[in-house]
Amino acid sequence: MQTHLSRRTFLNTALAASAAFAVQAKDPAPLIAYVGTFTSPLQNMKATQVDLPPGNGKGIHLFEVNRSTGAMTPCGLYKSGTSPNCLVINAAKTHLYSTNETDHQGDNEAGSVSSFSINPADGQLKLVNSVSSGGKGPTNLSIHPSGRFLLVANYFGGSVSVLPIKADGSLGEATDFKQDAGTVGPKKATNAPPGSFAFSGHDQVHSHMIQPDPTGRHALSVDLGLDQILVWKFDDQKGLLTPNDPPFVSLPAGDGPRHFAFHPNHHWMYSLQEEGSNIVLFDYDADKGRLSPRQTISSLPPGFAGSNFCSAIMLSADGRFVYVGNRLHDSIGTFAVGKDGTLTYVSEEWTHGDYPRSFNFDPTGTFLYSLNQRGDNIAVFRVDPKTGTLAFTGQYTPVGNPSSIVFLDLGKRG
Repeated sequence: MQTHLSRRTFLNTALAASAAFAVQAKDPAPLIAYVGTFTSPLQNMKATQVDLPPGNGKGIHLFEVNRSTGAMTPCGLYKSGTSPNCLVINAAKTHLYSTNETDHQGDNEAGSVSSFSINPADGQLKLVNSVSSGGKGPTNLSIHPSGRFLLVANYFGGSVSVLPIKADGSLGEATDFKQDAGTVGPKKATNAPPGSFAFSGHDQVHSHMIQPDPTGRHALSVDLGLDQILVWKFDDQKGLLTPNDPPFVSLPAGDGPRHFAFHPNHHWMYSLQEEGSNIVLFDYDADKGRLSPRQTISSLPPGFAGSNFCSAIMLSADGRFVYVGNRLHDSIGTFAVGKDGTLTYVSEEWTHGDYPRSFNFDPTGTFLYSLNQRGDNIAVFRVDPKTGTLAFTGQYTPVGNPSSIVFLDLGKRG
């Protein structure tokens, strides 16, 4: 009898432990990746004209991400024929916003920006509303730290606008609109690599990015055609932009500033030039909104010659490394950040695809995803936290003309 009771006790204990382990080992809530793409107009959207050649994407593609391997499995699609090329998620993780890089919204000669609500259970998207971006070809957007305004850069025609975000997450009509103006730079970049024929945006003004500074008191926008980074004072009550003093800083003629990124310490800003294929380090005075250049370094490996177009720039979360995308060279360069903010070339990694338009890290910084626009794929790389270098995981995900990727951990909403 004693043996029988001991076995029973043992079995009950084992079953209880097993059940507890099963609860602990239960898979965490899904990690969702949203991928914006360049698309062809849908049949029911014949009035919409897309500026770029018709794309292979189908809209905003959703994937569930394997946290261990970085692999992505399709789990949804919001079909759109308006080239939803740039995506951003609000801090509360309740809404996703998308630029639509078109030159028409109905009968208006302007692109649009859309708001989507996010289903908290599975991450699926539902359109809330779309409003005019004020200009043609909206290509970049960001959310002000207050969470009450969306800032948009319109590439074609060179303009920026401010859209209010309402309490329900929908977008209102623009509270401000600014048109870039000035003398367009030369077709030949001052700092182009030897033998480069890179020419893209020096035919007219082209606003390529706008983002608030870390304090929210200023917003910075870049005009590739003017070779300028414009600085604005931002009124976070009315959503208005006022030229700073000075109103801009100039980059070398023809180099074409495209994107920039602030260091986590908020004192350094790194600007990436599309046609000059270089990175410029600026010291940033947040009180005055002033930029002071201090270093220029090529985005390419030493000795490179030929044509290249830079695309995107990001920093690791700890601020120790800067990463840049090189199109035509089809690489992502890694640079170490020194104690004074200056950069040192570390390495470059082939993107395993054609024309890396952008890239992003998963929420843990373990993986980097390269969106190879002309290769119609996303390649996944593991990040070495010590050296900053990238190693291809062997993971490819087919996506037509991918342009932007953002992540949402459904277990960490709100």
